[in-house]
Amino acid sequence: MKLLFKLQNLKLLWTLKPPNRTLHGHPRLLSSDVHSQYESVRQGKQEIPKYFNFASDVLDKWSEIEKAGKRPPNPAFWWVNGEGGEVKWSFEELGFLSRKVANVLTKECGLQKGDRLILILPRVPEWWLVKVACMRAGIVIIPGTSQLSAKDILYRLQASKATCIITTDTLAPAVDSVASQCQLLKTKLMVSRGSREGWLNFTELCQKQSADHSCIKTRIQDPMMIFFTSGTTGFPKMAQHSQGSLGLRPLLSERYWLDVTPSDIIWNTADTGWILTSIASFFDPWVFGSCIFIHNLPQTDSAVILNTLCRFPIGVLVGAPTLFRMLVQNDLSKYKFMSLKCCISGGEPLNPEVMEQWKSQTGLDIHEVYGQTEMGVICSVFGGMKIKPGSMGKAAPLYDVQIVDKNANILPPGQQGEIAVRSKPIRPLGFFSEYLDNPKKTAESERGDFYVTGDRGTVDEEGYFQFIGRDDDIIISSGYRIGPFEVENALIEHPAVAESAAVSSPDPLRGEVVKAFVVLSPTFSSTDQKSLIRDLQDHVKKTTAPYKYPRKVEFVKELPKTVTGKIKRNELRDKEWGRM
Repeated sequence: MKLLFKLQNLKLLWTLKPPNRTLHGHPRLLSSDVHSQYESVRQGKQEIPKYFNFASDVLDKWSEIEKAGKRPPNPAFWWVNGEGGEVKWSFEELGFLSRKVANVLTKECGLQKGDRLILILPRVPEWWLVKVACMRAGIVIIPGTSQLSAKDILYRLQASKATCIITTDTLAPAVDSVASQCQLLKTKLMVSRGSREGWLNFTELCQKQSADHSCIKTRIQDPMMIFFTSGTTGFPKMAQHSQGSLGLRPLLSERYWLDVTPSDIIWNTADTGWILTSIASFFDPWVFGSCIFIHNLPQTDSAVILNTLCRFPIGVLVGAPTLFRMLVQNDLSKYKFMSLKCCISGGEPLNPEVMEQWKSQTGLDIHEVYGQTEMGVICSVFGGMKIKPGSMGKAAPLYDVQIVDKNANILPPGQQGEIAVRSKPIRPLGFFSEYLDNPKKTAESERGDFYVTGDRGTVDEEGYFQFIGRDDDIIISSGYRIGPFEVENALIEHPAVAESAAVSSPDPLRGEVVKAFVVLSPTFSSTDQKSLIRDLQDHVKKTTAPYKYPRKVEFVKELPKTVTGKIKRNELRDKEWGRM
């Protein structure tokens, strides 16, 4: 417990001051004692604490610091709906309200430590309250996007064996349509002003409950969350994370990808079902005592996002590449951002062309992060680090990231292989525990001493990693290996292209060729398509190696995507190969 005490106290006090980057470009603790302990934990020389709970060991600590007047007057949570509605909570208020919710879950719903709860809510304050409450009670949270269908919900309820679900009145009918097939589902809570037969009203129950609740003691390895992975093939797997892998990880990995203080306000636009929201809109900002800003965003509207950045003192913006591709379609000179100083993109590689357009119009760089549901942030471009277009930065602390071949041999710089993270002999803090109820998939995720991501990439002499594509997305044409991102990156530089996806398509001579599915910018929607195809093909030939150009081009209104915004290239590829 000695280490945990120091992490909770010295580390939190350190967050009140600017970071001091002095070790290999990594942010360093001001206390050399804490830094040496951090290194000991990272290298496996010192044990990680036995017990940890994010609610009591982080959030409640910030509440104490807040009461002592040692934290700036920023709220801990700030929510707006764009229609005048606004919610602001301090850490003390967050604690008060989340204890009431914890009592609802345990006393009214009868949930106990280890029970699983599916949480399907849009960007509303209740999502954050329920998450904190579940941590206080030791309940395992399973987030889901509001875009889920009844079939999706059925699969998740049955696979997870969840005993409780919390959602809105919009999705309640979908739940009811499949609930009879879910024998373990005992309790349904609805976040709504209305009522529905068979459902408990979340708001009414919270109002009646006491705020007297004692946080349960949880071990570092106890399950905290289960994420249904957003893979492009097969049924989603359940990646289970522990109290340590999500809650303690940011205490040890420092300010590597998110350099914020209690004075900062961070806005992440990702969906609540995605792990990025749990990381960027929950754990990491609150470890540093920052304010989490949320806009309800029922629809992703570039004008709403840009105007919000102008009206509110948001210092850090986090979003998927799609967000920035959409924003640069606007005349950004018309907008004056109030406080924006840092932009972060994650989920897929961001085209250098988009980065250049954003930089030229706003003066701000976009810092890329690369990660997976199973491990969170794996690589990132942190503040002050040299930006290399097309690179997703260097390995995050706690992780030994390498490029390996099919036999798990480490490849030299510049050679293409699979992105892997060392998992043996010591499994790093931050790793998921397992694919729940799927030991075969858990075992298959490792090769030799490494967890293999399924992504292909390279690393240069300076340790910068570059993403090439999913291992199964690689296109082999006439013996040439072509990454879809290389083609898409070239296409996005053409003014006619708003978004694109490159996949393999059968060809009698070459085996397969590159086919590009292209979403046109509005101003080019009426252009002659045949001439535009030739123009795009010539553009790619000039922009990159000629053998990479798309021999086939199809214009579409939109691209199929997962709930987290990743392009479902497998669906497009299956269509081309007649497998749909």
